[in-house]
Amino acid sequence: MKFVKIAFPVFILTVIGLLIFPVGDQKIDENMKIQMNTNSELKMKESLMNQDVSKTNELCRIQCTRHFTQALDNMNGSNDKKSILSQIKENHTNVVQVVWMDNNNNKNEAIGNLSGELKSKVSPLINEGKKVLKENKLYQSETIQVGKEKYFVLAVPSQEKNSALIGVIKQDFLNQVEIEQRKNLRIVPYPSDKRYGIKSVDSDTLQDVKVDHPEENVGTSHYHLKEIVVKFKIEPSASDLKKIKSDIQATSMKKLGYTYVFSSNTMDAEQMMSYFNKWDVEYTEPHYLYMTNETIQSAENEPNDILYDPYQWNLPNIDTLNGWDLSKGSNQIIVAVIDTGVDLNHPDLQGQLLEGANFVDEEAQPLDDVGHGTHVAGIISAKVDNSEGIAGMSWYNKILPIKVLDSTGAGSTYAVAQGVIWATDQGAKVINMSLGNYAETQFLHDAIKYAYDKDVVLIAATGNDNTNQPGYPAAYPEVIAVSATDESSNKAEFSNFGDYLDVMAPGVSIPSTYPDKQYAALSGTSMASPHVSALAAMIRSINPKLKNVEVMEIIRNTAVDLGDAGKDNYYGFGLIHVVNALENASGNQTVQSKEKKSWFQRLIDSLNPNKNPSEVR
Repeated sequence: MKFVKIAFPVFILTVIGLLIFPVGDQKIDENMKIQMNTNSELKMKESLMNQDVSKTNELCRIQCTRHFTQALDNMNGSNDKKSILSQIKENHTNVVQVVWMDNNNNKNEAIGNLSGELKSKVSPLINEGKKVLKENKLYQSETIQVGKEKYFVLAVPSQEKNSALIGVIKQDFLNQVEIEQRKNLRIVPYPSDKRYGIKSVDSDTLQDVKVDHPEENVGTSHYHLKEIVVKFKIEPSASDLKKIKSDIQATSMKKLGYTYVFSSNTMDAEQMMSYFNKWDVEYTEPHYLYMTNETIQSAENEPNDILYDPYQWNLPNIDTLNGWDLSKGSNQIIVAVIDTGVDLNHPDLQGQLLEGANFVDEEAQPLDDVGHGTHVAGIISAKVDNSEGIAGMSWYNKILPIKVLDSTGAGSTYAVAQGVIWATDQGAKVINMSLGNYAETQFLHDAIKYAYDKDVVLIAATGNDNTNQPGYPAAYPEVIAVSATDESSNKAEFSNFGDYLDVMAPGVSIPSTYPDKQYAALSGTSMASPHVSALAAMIRSINPKLKNVEVMEIIRNTAVDLGDAGKDNYYGFGLIHVVNALENASGNQTVQSKEKKSWFQRLIDSLNPNKNPSEVR
């Protein structure tokens, strides 16, 4: 009876406890927390994307105002106003209509026509601009939407105040920036599983993953459904290859080095991997896709590029301008940009580009049909001090544009590997890879090792999912892994982190070149990586005798420590510092190489009593 008296209250308390803290709800609470974190991160990324679009809009307006002002100067005293207006239209395809107004004689000259809804919407803005011009003031309207396109009206008075230009400017690239940033920052699931021939899998288990939500991109990779990568231990004979092609009903077979990519008409990747188990292979793996992954100043060195001040916070943030006193780069050191291609006709990249290659369409030039590669190239080497657009980090290092990503911003492992090997064989001393995937592929790693063994410095972006899961190629030990900081030198909220991270560089709202002679502000570790590539090129320019491992160690050892003391998972060795790095390189100081090791090996090293703790990275 005594037991019953005690047990009953205990039972009641247990029931009450279960009602207050239901066991089954723990999982629900965890899911709610995950969902809250997901929503918070998505809101942050949406806000950042809107900030990038807003700054891109500002960059466009500044550039257009400058070009209108220059045109007015050229018109002063010229009798051929129409040809100058035609030149504006020809050089700036986003100018729908431009009108020259003579305030003294009430004359007009116009190029371009307005019609329909566009005419009805901009006419009131043009009239408002004319009123402002009477006060000899600059006028810029708000951005308006007509259908799916954006426009604004610009009215610029001449310095003599006797004439003016009024233009209707189309801003279709603002939509492009928003679309691409949604992909780059993984605001939308990308690439879509609905795209033909692509499958999403967990990078570790290769189990199917249905990607319905942006956050489900974390840890997932994407590969061609009916393609496989194979490396044989012994080179197969012609008869072996004939049998393989027959067995799998191969539609194509490509070879790069000792590695093959087979495509099948009837078997998917998993079936082919099972088939090759009976062959003497070193490895088989899916054919993965890679995606785009954005101090006191020296007044003497401050460039006159019109967008430098106030938009290019990134250059003074890493002490670039004072670094130019030591080195402005060299045209003998080539930087390969393995990306979506580059706008070969951009005025701010003229004279900075070498003849590149296109591994998406080998018959075509490496033209950028996305914008990502052009933006990366400008950060490295846009022309400096030319009163145009932005200033690149390097004045003289040449860009080797290599297109491995298609118009959707995705590309195959084979194409990326081709790009790395081709760039190396063409003499590139630095390779920038603002792309990535969560799958560790031996195929691409072989290409990376090839470049590394040929003394190339390889730099890659870590990714934009705010995860510590290693992204590749950044996590390969032969590569410098780069994450992004904001203007306050804090880790960008979207930026990936982890044990493999080497250094940080600016990556939030970075202005740079964009296709069709435009400029855009983009965010991402894709923007951080080229800062490090430019620094590597400048180091190799000031001291060409340095080996790639020495350049890599200089970049790590001269970084400004952020976060916890020493190397940590959120900031690596810290924020790159141009002056520190160039001073170290020019001093011919011996830099002790520190091998990039796995977290497990570093743990073993730390437990070794005979190991100097300073040697553990």
